[in-house]
Amino acid sequence: MNIVEKIDTPVGSYAPDFELPGIDTQVHHLRRYLEKFRAVGVIFISNQCPYVKLYIDRLKQIQTEFSQQGFSLIGMNGSDGNQNPTESFENMQAFASRYDLNFPYLWDSTQDTTRSIGASKTPMAFLIDQDGVVRYKGQIDDNPEDPLSVKQHYLKIAIASVLQGQEVYIPQTPPVGSCLIWRN
Repeated sequence: MNIVEKIDTPVGSYAPDFELPGIDTQVHHLRRYLEKFRAVGVIFISNQCPYVKLYIDRLKQIQTEFSQQGFSLIGMNGSDGNQNPTESFENMQAFASRYDLNFPYLWDSTQDTTRSIGASKTPMAFLIDQDGVVRYKGQIDDNPEDPLSVKQHYLKIAIASVLQGQEVYIPQTPPVGSCLIWRN
């Protein structure tokens, strides 16, 4: 069992800045996203997680629905690619191509950002407002298995609230999914 120190950035605190490579071979900075967008959703995903595969179409739909309103979704892989080669950068590129991702997919190879924000599962969502404050973290919605049976669209409601300048009614939910693969 790996014991990993996490900072676990609470809702209402500043998100840790990052400078990470994307599958597009560009370097991505949270600060630059916050200069350009009114809200940013960082979703921790992995290439092999069955929960991520259940949610991938919903994530693409969220990006499409809110992108014209000043929102951007960012996928981030914080799992250790050395322990599990399916999480390698090359496999991230193949995953993005296979699922035709419409949002950036970044690689946290050092796991520094993953640890400092407090991600523990895939998928796990963090919604960050334009000031860099975490306004929501947790589940995407309340039903991974069946998109037609969702009763609570936690992330979508949080995004809409932030874009309207309102408080997020449910700021945190327990993450549901697969545990991240931590480096020894």
